[in-house]
Amino acid sequence: MTDETKKSVLYGYFRSSATWRVRLALAYKNVDYDYRPINLLKQEQRSEEFEKVNPSKKIPAYILPDGKVLTQSMAIVDYLEDTYPEKNPLLPKNPYERALVREIVNEIACDIHPIQNPALMAEIFPDNVDKRTEWARSHIATGFKALESKLAAAGRDSKEAKYCVGNNVTMADLVLVPQYYNGKRFSVDMSEYPIIDSIFKHLMTLPEFKATAPENQPDAPQ
Repeated sequence: MTDETKKSVLYGYFRSSATWRVRLALAYKNVDYDYRPINLLKQEQRSEEFEKVNPSKKIPAYILPDGKVLTQSMAIVDYLEDTYPEKNPLLPKNPYERALVREIVNEIACDIHPIQNPALMAEIFPDNVDKRTEWARSHIATGFKALESKLAAAGRDSKEAKYCVGNNVTMADLVLVPQYYNGKRFSVDMSEYPIIDSIFKHLMTLPEFKATAPENQPDAPQ
């Protein structure tokens, strides 16, 4: 089988926020790929086999048809945007709006999401699941409060907001939706963030977001 006919491969986990970002980018770029689930609950990311794929022992990992490996969700999303720039662009043309998209991406992917990473919480609270939930809820709420204010300042309407930036899906939306999903998992009161809530509810009506949702993945519990 030649590189031209081989599919790319995505290693991930149905409930992984980072993997969902990549699934969304692949959906919007209409890229066909094989999915190989890694069960985080069973510590499959620590296996010798997966370590050969990603020495960092983290997901997602994305294997190109020629065998090259990319890890880190936003590096993969950036690669897909650069490789398929004309297929549903995920970055605006306007330089300020592009920067705003990246700001929101970093706000979530670098500031909010890592603090409620399951491995980190397990290390901080090894024997107290309730403390982990409280910790995650608190930090997601703090991050969403700041993000809500930024979206308001950028002119997003609390009742009619459909996207984070501009009038189309961008990378910011690909990152926001999985984080909202995490917020719900940890019982964050999302009614306190009406702009974020409005954007999420609109995006989840779109076929790409529906198809890539955690509950619709082959490794999700039935």
